[in-house]
Amino acid sequence: MMRGTDEASGSLFSYVDLEARIPARHPLHKIRQVVNEALVSLDFEFEALYTDFGRPRSRRNG
Repeated sequence: MMRGTDEASGSLFSYVDLEARIPARHPLHKIRQVVNEALVSLDFEFEALYTDFGRPRSRRNG
């Protein structure tokens, strides 16, 4: 999957874990769920925007 997954990369960066800092009943959790579901429902349309072989190489002149 070219767009990646919705996973934290804590081993690469130093950051504050927002999941641990946002209360369980905070509306942001529901908003994230709704947005993720909307993006999943658009996956077919997103896939159509990506090529199977990557970006073609540009040719140098000269």
